[in-house]
Amino acid sequence: MGQIIYDAATTLNGFIADQQHSLDWLFAVEGGEQPEEGLYPAHATVLVEGAHSYEWVLRHERLLERPERWGELYGEKPIFVFTSRELPLPAGADVRFVSGEVAAALPAIRAAAGSGDIWVLGGGELAGRFFDAGALDRIELSVAPAALPSGAPLLPRRIGPERLRLREARPVGQFARLAYDVLPAHAAPAA
Repeated sequence: MGQIIYDAATTLNGFIADQQHSLDWLFAVEGGEQPEEGLYPAHATVLVEGAHSYEWVLRHERLLERPERWGELYGEKPIFVFTSRELPLPAGADVRFVSGEVAAALPAIRAAAGSGDIWVLGGGELAGRFFDAGALDRIELSVAPAALPSGAPLLPRRIGPERLRLREARPVGQFARLAYDVLPAHAAPAA
């Protein structure tokens, strides 16, 4: 069984998108438009994202008008989109809309991934829900030399240092690449 990895680009002050759910700030960073190898888990066999991330990609890449572009971006990887509403679907895209709790959707996501890794790519609240469900194995970040006054937070949860262990820190172009293992919660002491 593969690992579940939350991998995201973030500003120095911890935002993954601006107030309009846009990633335009990221593409202003050198290497942000065409990330260098090692800045995202290209090996992942399944992608998971929330509705805002999905809708932003549809708009930014004009995927409804140019559905052939879907294959260029994602190949044949299935994408699970957590949403509570109906969303458009580009022709030929393997998008699976799911709603509800992460734990309920996890068996289907893991089955689609087989032995491969699962990339939770956005947003922060969805990654937090994977963390809450005990289903997040790693957090990998590309910290950009940019700051936003507000927006979508990287991970809107309180997570203590006892739950994270630094795996790697290195520069990749203009980004600081950080990787943390997510450790299991400590068992409550026996009464």
